[in-house]
Amino acid sequence: MAESPSHKFGQLIGNLLEAVVEPYLSEFAMKNNLYLDHQRNSREARKGKKVTWEDHYGNIHDLDFVIERNGTDEVMGTPVAFIEVAWRRYTKHSRNKAQEIQGTILPLAERFKWSNPFLGVVLSGVFTEGSLEQLRSHGFCILYFPYATLVSAFASAGIRVAFDETTQDVKFLKCVREIESISHAKMKKIMDHLIHANKDHLREFMAALEKRLERMVQRIVVIPLYGSANEFNSIEEAIGFLDHHTITYKSNKFRKYEILVTFTNGDHVEGSFKEKEKAIEFLQFVAKQ
Repeated sequence: MAESPSHKFGQLIGNLLEAVVEPYLSEFAMKNNLYLDHQRNSREARKGKKVTWEDHYGNIHDLDFVIERNGTDEVMGTPVAFIEVAWRRYTKHSRNKAQEIQGTILPLAERFKWSNPFLGVVLSGVFTEGSLEQLRSHGFCILYFPYATLVSAFASAGIRVAFDETTQDVKFLKCVREIESISHAKMKKIMDHLIHANKDHLREFMAALEKRLERMVQRIVVIPLYGSANEFNSIEEAIGFLDHHTITYKSNKFRKYEILVTFTNGDHVEGSFKEKEKAIEFLQFVAKQ
């Protein structure tokens, strides 16, 4: 089945957005001794061109950008940032796209929760505030290039991309061919225009990424828990128990280790372990972050 011109146009816009943000992410990764993976990156450590990661249930998710700690061309590292790129022309599709992004990234964020990964999304087109807030409520940081700035960026190079649902395929096809055959100089002009029009948003996005990934361990609390559990059916009963409970340092039955790690940027991760070896593994993992 032939690909529709409007779908192809969306792919071209997605490619443009990736090309706009990739240099900023690449510079950040290099500065912080991290590894940036993306589809245009040829890498021995993974198969094929796609950047894929597996969640806890064995499901595979394709991603646009992943930043890794201790990653190389030959070795997969620990993912510390997942960033998706998306374009939507109409608000009626924006909620579904937000949910699609969540379905891709949140299962991976859960699997790698101990590294507390940065969740980012780069959007362009028309998205409702409700769809944006839905993403923010799940911890996503958003870099949004509004539709008007995209239209004006292409107009600066003499290309009209202001279309709606009544636009005929022949006009879409003409636009697609113009974009595909555009010179390097004109494409750079479009990208520069888009960056300049959204420079404050781009700066805020990169600052949020830097704040998350340039964190340092500030405090570690390890609490060995002993004693049998006491269960109650009401707050009154629980308070009555505490009123008559005597604190003693005599060792009772060991239950588990509770560990809390706090970082300088306000982030924290928690762990609960019955086995000492698992608690040590957790702290060793945190030390590498």
